[in-house]
Amino acid sequence: MRVVVDLSRCEGYAQCAFLAPEAFRMRGDEALVYDPNPDDVWRDQVLRAAAACPVQAILVDQLEASHAPAEAPPS
Repeated sequence: MRVVVDLSRCEGYAQCAFLAPEAFRMRGDEALVYDPNPDDVWRDQVLRAAAACPVQAILVDQLEASHAPAEAPPS
């Protein structure tokens, strides 16, 4: 899983840090620090954190679906 946060959009509400502290942390009152590749163990928490963001600044990319090898058509 890959996480991208639009830091110009983030307003420091810290809902993500509360819901998924393994992936998101606040530094000071407004600076967000995050893990762009959190372990899949935290998937549910990261998805809940992204959904809870008041300004929808968090994007989560499901890498395994996009990197699955294409099946070759039968010959």
